[in-house]
Amino acid sequence: MFLEIITPDEKVFEGEVIHATFPGADGLFQILNNHAPLVSVLGKGDIKYKQEKEKEVHLLVKGGVVEVNKNSVNVLVEKIYNE
Repeated sequence: MFLEIITPDEKVFEGEVIHATFPGADGLFQILNNHAPLVSVLGKGDIKYKQEKEKEVHLLVKGGVVEVNKNSVNVLVEKIYNE
């Protein structure tokens, strides 16, 4: 599936991933290929995603929005924080 993560200032990531995990307002949730359409508010925590043959990436965020539709995951966050 295709994942795009953006902030108001930059495109943080764009590419194909195997899975992505998000810190939802009510707890963690994971998106896999062919997931049902979804729009959700993000809370504070790690966005995690994994590309094939790569290590899992962790990005700390304090909130945002994620939209899933037809194997496309679009994420808008205010800022990415260093841990």
